[in-house]
Amino acid sequence: MDALITNATTADVRAAKPRVAVLPVGSFEQHGDHLPLTTDTVIACLIARRIADDHGLFLLPPITISCSHEHASMAGTVSISATTLYAVVSDVWRSLQASGIGGLLVVNGHGGNYVLSNVVQEANVTGSRVALFPAREDWQRAREEAELESDGAEDMHGGELEVSLLLHGAPDLVRDGIGDTDHSAVDRPFLLTLGMAGYTRNGIIGHPSLATAGKGKAIMASLSDSARAHLEILAGG
Repeated sequence: MDALITNATTADVRAAKPRVAVLPVGSFEQHGDHLPLTTDTVIACLIARRIADDHGLFLLPPITISCSHEHASMAGTVSISATTLYAVVSDVWRSLQASGIGGLLVVNGHGGNYVLSNVVQEANVTGSRVALFPAREDWQRAREEAELESDGAEDMHGGELEVSLLLHGAPDLVRDGIGDTDHSAVDRPFLLTLGMAGYTRNGIIGHPSLATAGKGKAIMASLSDSARAHLEILAGG
């Protein structure tokens, strides 16, 4: 994880004069027995660092615990309230503005962080200065360009996409046996009521057996390219 967290000094930032910061938001939640609790945080950091490097952004350290309440019954999961996450991201944005940074790209690695949409919507009432990334369309484009075999509905948690990203960017975190944990639960109408335990016993919904490092590399390249359009909007806001 050390390589995923910024080591920039104040002199580095002063010299670079970045106009936009990028904030990775992960989670600390179960991803089955073969992936770390930090999976979403690692993925958010991998994406954020790639975008920061490719587009000259100010990389911030990650928010590592967020809204994982649907995983609460599974060992190791820790959450904060949506109210707390809202407040933290809002405070970060206000602090960035005070230091002269005019835009913020929030890179969200956990689908349950619904409140981030509200943070971004409200921040943009007076101008387009904050973006939430990746959008659903960005993920879909990445899936197509990386030629993933599963779609977003079936590949919901700990499956082909997430494991591919880890195999590419942090392969040492993927433990032996993950390829034998495929679990299908495409229809999840009561997820918010029943939580993940209502649809999976092993913590996985998806097909990690389909994951490859090559797919992860292609996903990352696609996401970096997709970020360009979001950054252009922030630059004009």
